[in-house]
Amino acid sequence: MMQYRGLFLTARETRSPVPLLYRRHSSEKIMNNLASVSSSLLPAFGTVVGGDSPPLKKYVIAPYDRRYRWWQAFLVVLVIYSAWSSPFELAFKKVATGSLLYVDLVVDFFFAADIIITFFVAYLDKSTYLLVDEHKKIATRYVTHMMFPMDVASTLPFQTIYRIFTGKLHRGQVFGFLNLLRLWRLRRVSELFSRLEKDTRFSYFMTRTIKLICVTLFAVHSAACFYYWIATHHKTSQDTWIGSIIVDFEDRSIWLGYTYSMYWSIVTLTTVGYGDLHAVNTGEKVFNIFYMLFNIGLTSYLIGNMTNLIVHSAVRTFFMRDSINEILRYASKNRLPEGLKQQMLAHMQLKFKTAELQQEEVLEDLPKAIRSSISQHLFRKTVEKTYLFKGISEDLSRQLVVDLKAEYFPPKVEVILQNEIPTDFYIVVSGAMEVLTHKNGTEQSLIKLGPMDMFGEIGVFFNIPQPFTIRSKKLSQVVRISHHHFKQLVQQLDEDGKTIMSNFTQYLKDLKKEVQEEIPFLTELLLDLNIEQTTQVNESENREASNYGREDREGTPTSVLLNTFPLRVVIHSHHPHEKTTESKRTGKLVHLPDSMEDLLNLAEKKYGKRGTTILMADGSQVEDLNALRENDHLFIS
Repeated sequence: MMQYRGLFLTARETRSPVPLLYRRHSSEKIMNNLASVSSSLLPAFGTVVGGDSPPLKKYVIAPYDRRYRWWQAFLVVLVIYSAWSSPFELAFKKVATGSLLYVDLVVDFFFAADIIITFFVAYLDKSTYLLVDEHKKIATRYVTHMMFPMDVASTLPFQTIYRIFTGKLHRGQVFGFLNLLRLWRLRRVSELFSRLEKDTRFSYFMTRTIKLICVTLFAVHSAACFYYWIATHHKTSQDTWIGSIIVDFEDRSIWLGYTYSMYWSIVTLTTVGYGDLHAVNTGEKVFNIFYMLFNIGLTSYLIGNMTNLIVHSAVRTFFMRDSINEILRYASKNRLPEGLKQQMLAHMQLKFKTAELQQEEVLEDLPKAIRSSISQHLFRKTVEKTYLFKGISEDLSRQLVVDLKAEYFPPKVEVILQNEIPTDFYIVVSGAMEVLTHKNGTEQSLIKLGPMDMFGEIGVFFNIPQPFTIRSKKLSQVVRISHHHFKQLVQQLDEDGKTIMSNFTQYLKDLKKEVQEEIPFLTELLLDLNIEQTTQVNESENREASNYGREDREGTPTSVLLNTFPLRVVIHSHHPHEKTTESKRTGKLVHLPDSMEDLLNLAEKKYGKRGTTILMADGSQVEDLNALRENDHLFIS
């Protein structure tokens, strides 16, 4: 027992009587220990595990101690031997009193030592989920449980004890059946596989496969031994399944009889049934009946488990193939162009390939704090390096990434279409995008975007249709920012709003000339933006001087982001059905005034002549300005 003293934990002279609590700990060693603990040792909510928790009492072993776990693993190896030797010694009693006798004594000694050690292993109270380390409670629980008498019965060497007391070596069958009590030790193997199936360090598929193989081998071995035992105890040896083939089989080699028995057992289990070894007497036929009925259940168990393991590993492939077939049927039924069909297939394949990276279902089950930490780790540096968010506060940077949505796009897929309604803008995390415009039915490439670049923000900020088409050049990952979420964040941060608008304005000014020309009314939009900022800064300063810090955020510089601009309309100085030159047809972009009279006065200033009627493009007369929408064309005549 001296070699196990290292398992015992000493304690201070004075300690709290409260049992040991599990403590959450980031230590890799503690986590590795807990990873292999069975589900019966899960801590309760609020309990803790760690080095600063109250120590166990003197000479008490922690059930999750690494050394104790290795001891249990060593016993499992001995259990495998016991599972093989117990039926074998029943069938071939010569080895039970011969070569295997001393091996059994050594194995029994280790299990006897484990019985003693168990009196010092703390246990988990399932009602409180606290670790009990009081010696009296540990001993009482073990002795009063069925485990103790079964452990003792499966460990006692009955044949050796009989020989010590009588001085004779008994070769009767009673000791063979008593040796079968050692099969009680198989529960340790079951507990081991239960732990390994929950341990993420081991492959679940391989663990289950090995377990099924072990169950099959044990069933085959046990049936072979019992079938041979039936033959050896029949009154006429020639009237048995093996005696009809091998004369005086009991006097032949042990391994010859074991080989024949295993051959019969495997052939019967696999339902092949060659008929070369068959039941002869009634007892053998009865045993065959029960063994074949058992094989039906065992085969169903094996096939069912293996089918589940294989199908589970391929279920995602099945879903992907079904989805692709649905797309092909849909495209064929609706006669979609080949290019569009290829885009649909590429997107669907990419969705399944990137599912493991996104894991949206997994993230939805996590607390918001953990999801936020994941987003911070993945996307915060990307957001801070984009032009729009340079110089913003750490608070805004942290909040921006919380609700980012990551998306993947295969090559040559349109992410944004020209003239579509703006709702979100994007940041390129990896890959490349191409900015395109369409003129007179032709496609023209303007610029290329790479990691840390943005797109879609022009349409969102100016509240105009998207001026460009954005297409992926290669496999790309982007993060999407909702316009509404962005406005809510910036609403409370005036300085950040100024910084963002300054970055945005400078970005527009630095764009290539050919890109600027493709943004409709860019000059007017930038002028309105500058006027809006200047006016609101002055108003803010006046309010601060007169109200001494009154909290009124209306009209702050960030209102450009928070509130949409007044409606912008395009005005023309002619009747909608009148033929005009190209320069007149383009019109002028203006903010919609508050009244019809103000709109007529504005048109007079722009064109130098007074109109009386406001018409739409279809010739209908405008009677209420509230009925107008963004970018409507109005004709003053």
